[in-house]
Amino acid sequence: HMRYKQVKRGIFLARPNRFIAHVEVDGSMEVVHVKNTGRCRELLIPGARIYVQRRRGEGRKTPYALVAVEKGERLINMDSQAPNAVWAEALAGGMWVPGFGEAREFRREAMFGTSRLDFQASPAGRGVGYMEIKGVTLEEEGIARFPDAPTVRGERHLRELIRAAEQGLPAAAGFVIQMEGVRR
Repeated sequence: HMRYKQVKRGIFLARPNRFIAHVEVDGSMEVVHVKNTGRCRELLIPGARIYVQRRRGEGRKTPYALVAVEKGERLINMDSQAPNAVWAEALAGGMWVPGFGEAREFRREAMFGTSRLDFQASPAGRGVGYMEIKGVTLEEEGIARFPDAPTVRGERHLRELIRAAEQGLPAAAGFVIQMEGVRR
């Protein structure tokens, strides 16, 4: 199961660009990597409680990555890599996806047309199929919404899925709601 280690609580201060944020951790200001390039305007507001994970490895420009934020009583995962990891775990555990039958062989990051889609599957007797997985971080009054901002890349991926379906291939868009407590 996907688990975060070496997590610390902090306070969001500012987001100078899509990739970094200024946060307060352990009483000092840190520049952290933001693992979600979406707008997240309703989440990343000055004073919001956030959670960062210590980053490992050579060449890291920032010591932490922002992985979650509190919005009221709700904890929202901000890691844009988490949905694919969760989806892969679910597929490995036998999750059934409509249109994919008994497919049990999945490959991540598969090319279709001009896009790299999240998963390629081999449903029995149906050639290959494709899945695109999207993380949902926008919630309004208990309703999960997607997307939180227009995305040319996301639109291109969905158009590629439509092309796959038009060619008779299984195609699906999956949504991973990155918080608890939504009604729909």
